[in-house]
Amino acid sequence: MAHAYVKDIMTTDVVAARADASYQDLAAQLRWRRVSGFPVVDDGGKVIGVVSESDLLAAATSGPSRHGPPVHHHRRRHHPQLADAPTAADLMTSPAVTIGPDEPVRRATQLMSARKLRRLPVVDHDGRLVGILSRADVLSVFTRPDEEIRREVSQDVIADGFFLDPAPFTVTVTDGIVTLAGDLGSVILGRNIVDQVRHLEGVVAVRDRFTYPVPARTH
Repeated sequence: MAHAYVKDIMTTDVVAARADASYQDLAAQLRWRRVSGFPVVDDGGKVIGVVSESDLLAAATSGPSRHGPPVHHHRRRHHPQLADAPTAADLMTSPAVTIGPDEPVRRATQLMSARKLRRLPVVDHDGRLVGILSRADVLSVFTRPDEEIRREVSQDVIADGFFLDPAPFTVTVTDGIVTLAGDLGSVILGRNIVDQVRHLEGVVAVRDRFTYPVPARTH
């Protein structure tokens, strides 16, 4: 756990919204993607806020008022009436709380706990979105025994997923870091196995120690 970093457990296939996305589009994406919220990015991919199902519900349930939209003192948040065709920029919580990919997982855990966050956008040095971290991602590091992960890699991935005999392969797991070794006839196959293992619950990182055939030289 001491060597786990955000980049090791974050999800890189991120559902994000543009600042001009409409209320209807946001609601549809939340329902279709089965997520509870997502980051809002500008045209350059920089994170400028976060919009959640709570933001959409607040906008839907806030009736017309002569006193203007409700005021939230802890962070800037806009909730115009639906009749005004609000966009993600209007509904989002801004500025977004973010973290870098090279930060330790413990830092992410502390930040999510202190700010009561369900998700944490991961950004590069320029503030561009590169991943997302959920509570489940963080908690998975703490919960699965190494031996349980090793059995899943050998049986569910190598044997059942790729129809290979796991006996010739060596799978070791230490503090959630999986090391894979053995002779493989295909670099593509090795990359696919590594990618599958990387997404298993509790896996912090994957070390590819497979042996691949040396390409024949052409004259």
